[in-house]
Formats: sequence, C-alpha cells, structure tokens
Amino acid sequence: MTPLLRRRPRKNPADSTVTLIGKPGCHLCDAAEAVIADVCGELGARWEKKDITQDEELHRKYWEQIPVILVDGAQHDFWRVDPDRLRKALTG
Repeated sequence: MTPLLRRRPRKNPADSTVTLIGKPGCHLCDAAEAVIADVCGELGARWEKKDITQDEELHRKYWEQIPVILVDGAQHDFWRVDPDRLRKALTG
C-alpha cells in the first residue's frame, strides 16, 4: 500500500491535554469550559484552566482572544469551541 493511502493510527485522547485560557466573569469562557469539560470527560482527555489575570505573559499574548483553547500546547480555537472540531483534534 502506498504511504498516501495508509491510515494514521488514531490518537489516544488520554495522552492529550486541553488548556482553556480565560478570565473570571467571562461568559464566553464559561461556555467554552462547559464544552471542554463535556468533550474531555467523554473521551478521557485531561484539561486545565489558566487565568490571564494571574499570568502577565498569557495576558499579553491572548487578552484580545479569550477564551483561547490549546490542545497539547498548540492553539486550537478562540472565542467559541466547536465540540466536533475539538473531538476530532483529540482523536486524530
């Protein structure tokens, strides 16, 4: 079989970490957290929350985009989280 037709093995979501970067009182952050908690709970992926008001570098980098969602340290989304897109990113 040629390399182009070979399927890549599916990722194990338990090996991934989703990071939600936001701030308290942000309604978009609350909505993103609900989606992330549901998808990560369903797939067994780890997730964490970081507050831009407690970290100057995160504030400088992301303050106009919150909530920002990272998957394994790489920016995946901002403002809104699409559960299907997040699920696909976690399963390959």
